[in-house]
Amino acid sequence: MAGPQDTTVIPIKPPDRHTARTLLCLGFCGGGTGPYHSWSDSLPAEVALSAICYPGREGRFLEPYAADWEELAADATTAVLSAADGPYVLFGHSMGGWMAFDVAARIEDAAGPAPEALVVSSCNAPDRGLTPRDMFPACQDTDAELLDWMRTNGLMPEHVLADPGLQEMAVELMRADIRVRDTFRCRPGTTVGVPVQMLSATDDDVIEPDAGNQWRRVARGAYRHDVLPGGHFYTPEIWRQLPAHIAPLTAPLTTPASHAAV
Repeated sequence: MAGPQDTTVIPIKPPDRHTARTLLCLGFCGGGTGPYHSWSDSLPAEVALSAICYPGREGRFLEPYAADWEELAADATTAVLSAADGPYVLFGHSMGGWMAFDVAARIEDAAGPAPEALVVSSCNAPDRGLTPRDMFPACQDTDAELLDWMRTNGLMPEHVLADPGLQEMAVELMRADIRVRDTFRCRPGTTVGVPVQMLSATDDDVIEPDAGNQWRRVARGAYRHDVLPGGHFYTPEIWRQLPAHIAPLTAPLTTPASHAAV
């Protein structure tokens, strides 16, 4: 799904002759492809894993950050289409959940190669619009507050914590993504026909209690909602094994349902 010099589609667990589908992941606010690298060992043997790198980070460091949501969504859609040379499941966490929904809708509208399923994690339903609850962390937060948020939620690797220069870059990246997130507007009437799974956490203060039902409104096809332990990024152990909770990696989503998992 990605060439040897591709800096946009990052093959974490490359496909081989046994691959049945690829889990294709979109980044969350302030993140890159790194948080998905720990998932390789939790995937079924026949599932490959790739992640989309947004502009301004990792191998695309020299590219300017996206100016707004529309620019980033167009970039992400092009990236997903470039990777869609076989069956795939599209995943997004937090801001990435909105991005995955938007990308899936754009691909469907253009009659492109749609994902087998859409999996959204720790995000409120997009059709309700951007609210103060979603604008966290916030553009007015200080650098220290942003660093603390990233540290608390496990977004600061040890080598970043030990390097003031890398911390400064991490804050710059977070602010760039916050600016993009704050321009998000769901196109009126946007829905998706592919099966949808929504994942949320028991102790996530960002997500509304009724978010599972809200997501059902924008899913025209099969839908399920699963609740997992922890906060916005679940628990560290749940995050490392999150692919085990992604239902369409092992079976089609055919029956609307709501489940709680521990």
